[in-house]
Amino acid sequence: MMTLAVRRRIKAVFVLMAVLSASVASAGDPLAGRRKALACQACHGLDGLSKLPDAPNLAGQPEPYLAKSLNDFRQGIRKNEQMSIVVETLKDGDVADLAAYYASIEISVKEK
Repeated sequence: MMTLAVRRRIKAVFVLMAVLSASVASAGDPLAGRRKALACQACHGLDGLSKLPDAPNLAGQPEPYLAKSLNDFRQGIRKNEQMSIVVETLKDGDVADLAAYYASIEISVKEK
């Protein structure tokens, strides 16, 4: 059985790991990403909430997931006619900024 002191140390280690991984993963600039997201708003909405049934919501998604998804479209790993056109001009910094912006949007779910 673990003592309270051991549990606290383990918890502190996990908190520290979460803080460190969050600071490393957030290399993009959310404000710059918001300006760049104007091209995304027709399908995904400036607020990251999709306006089309086939376009996913981006708001609140994890930043690494968003960056990987955009890079997968850029590399042709993921395929979508509209996304393939949009990502052609994106540079690495654009991807990081867009991922940071959409990840920074806080969402809430209301109960009915």
